[in-house]
Amino acid sequence: MFERIRRRLTLGYIGIFALLLVILGAVVTASFAHQAATQQDDLLEQRAQGDADFVAGPLLHGYQEGRGERRNGPPGPFQWATDQNLGMVALVPGGVNGEADDGQGTLLDSTSSASSFGLPFEEPAQKAAEEGVTITRTFDGPQGEMVRVASVPVAGRDGDVAVIQAAQSRRVVREAVGNLLLILVPVGLGGLLLAGIGGLYMSRRAMQPVRDSFQRQRTFITDASHELKTPLALAKINAEVMKRHPADPGNEEIIEDQLSELDRMDTLLSDLLTLARLDAGKLDVEDKPFDLSSVAAETAGRFLKRAASEGVRLEVKVPDELPVRGDPERTSQILAALLDNAMRYTPEGGTITVSGRPLHDREEVSVEDTGPGIHPEHLPRIFDRFYRAEEARTRAGGGSGLGLSINRDLARAQGGELTAENADGSTGSTSGAVFRLELPKQ
Repeated sequence: MFERIRRRLTLGYIGIFALLLVILGAVVTASFAHQAATQQDDLLEQRAQGDADFVAGPLLHGYQEGRGERRNGPPGPFQWATDQNLGMVALVPGGVNGEADDGQGTLLDSTSSASSFGLPFEEPAQKAAEEGVTITRTFDGPQGEMVRVASVPVAGRDGDVAVIQAAQSRRVVREAVGNLLLILVPVGLGGLLLAGIGGLYMSRRAMQPVRDSFQRQRTFITDASHELKTPLALAKINAEVMKRHPADPGNEEIIEDQLSELDRMDTLLSDLLTLARLDAGKLDVEDKPFDLSSVAAETAGRFLKRAASEGVRLEVKVPDELPVRGDPERTSQILAALLDNAMRYTPEGGTITVSGRPLHDREEVSVEDTGPGIHPEHLPRIFDRFYRAEEARTRAGGGSGLGLSINRDLARAQGGELTAENADGSTGSTSGAVFRLELPKQ
């Protein structure tokens, strides 16, 4: 099940990444194509402007002088050197100074390349001369290629207007875009490959908490079922004994056992309900200021008689005030559970100490006993649900293994923490245990 979910997560991650790559690639390619086309227009206009002084000066003047003798055309043509990828021609469309001509007058052309681009183009040249602005258009060239043509008007000294047309194939732009795609496509495929590898890694990491949670849930259900099954089995056996011997005087003891098992089951169900509410975030936990010292002293006072009857010394050493924020009732519940735990682990003649101290941004209350301490094997798991150390360490037997887990979750629900260690700070188990409850300051 988890592998199938992991594969789906990986495929979904790759699919989303591929979609983003396609969108990004399309935007980059379109932007680059537009920029390349704009640069081509700028190049054509710059090349035409670069020869404007020569065309407007001696070349146009020479045409004016020759017009009186040859009205149907200029002297020329002249050789105009340029590169093979660009064609240029200078012409006078529709006559000079508004006078009618038999056709267009070609002042100068690049005979080696102008014809290959289909130059000149009369209509944009005429419009550029009339409006006095650069006209840039795309035409079908003689070789079946699209040709970009810039028509730049040039005014002579006597008011005559010539037009320089510069042309270049659109293939230049297509080749630039193609070169970009030759880079983007391999990079995109490499990115998808890395995305697949990263997706497998991330999905594995993302699924690990789910696996752990599922395993914890399975373990929790198994342990809870086991804990509930035991008192139910005992209750059933006792009921069958009473049914077979209803008048037996020993039934009174069986009834006491029944009630004890029912009480244990009730406590277990209450703990399970509390855990379920904590996990769902639906347990009511207040957040208000209160004095942790007062709560600790009051809770410890409730255990004085029990401590005296069991031959255990109970000492309370807390400051006059430890202002914190949280839930005073839940805090008292935590401390009561810690004191009850200490009573069960502390042998007769031992001492339990409740103390408190301020920390940097928290206040702390600790419960320390002089019992056997916590064995290194059990210390890392002391707060696990249903986890119990060997019951031989206590005089009263173990519980269900939920108490410490519930208390830690209650502390965390208030923004605090509950930790455990041995009294000497080591991992040994000969000097008693210390449980420390920390809550945030007001």
